[in-house]
Amino acid sequence: MNIAVVDDEEAIREQIGGFIKKRNPGFNISDFATGEELLAADTEFDIIFLDIQMKGMGGIEAAKTIRQSNADRVIIFITGIKEHVFEAFDVSAFHYLLKPIAEQKFMEVLDRAIEEAGKRKGQKERQIFIKTKNQGYTLKLNSILYIENRGKKVEIHTTDMEDIIETYAGMEELEGQLGDGFYRCHRGYLVNMAHIVKYDIDSIFLSNGEKVYLTRKKHNEFVKAYMWYLRNGGASCV
Repeated sequence: MNIAVVDDEEAIREQIGGFIKKRNPGFNISDFATGEELLAADTEFDIIFLDIQMKGMGGIEAAKTIRQSNADRVIIFITGIKEHVFEAFDVSAFHYLLKPIAEQKFMEVLDRAIEEAGKRKGQKERQIFIKTKNQGYTLKLNSILYIENRGKKVEIHTTDMEDIIETYAGMEELEGQLGDGFYRCHRGYLVNMAHIVKYDIDSIFLSNGEKVYLTRKKHNEFVKAYMWYLRNGGASCV
């Protein structure tokens, strides 16, 4: 799941990021100091924590811009002023958190936001468009087994295509697009958790019989992310 944290106070960004990682270390978190930085990002965020009062573009203005093209984003405003709650309703904010942010309250709101984001995702079959040198493919996410870094290219291994798809897209770019359900288990591998059959200390075994490497230093983080995935409605293709 891709989550954005937007606040001009670095301490607040770090606090929220820490809370999110505590809930699930496998989430992809991006932080921004301004609304302009958020809008310039090319990642499609599932949940956005957005400060209302910032230098330059404020949170309300940024949310209105987001709503023009992304009506299903889950937006949670954070601010120190209660009166802004009425403005938040105008852009269909999911929730409103007051500073200073209490951890227990934050976790309650985060859990509800994760559930809501999952529902909104489930309303449409998730796909990704991949462009190669000579053609393009629209792939269902559940058809992707894993993605392997091959220097300047990446190879996409799927369940329903005999040929491996090669593209010049970067691993970080694909990781952001794929979002929840995929895990960067090694700098060279991005694996679809729906196709995991088993794992050990340094390998992940997939439904087609192949295995990918799991960095030992990420083993504990992977286990937490995979267990969270299974507990929270992750659909296995195995």
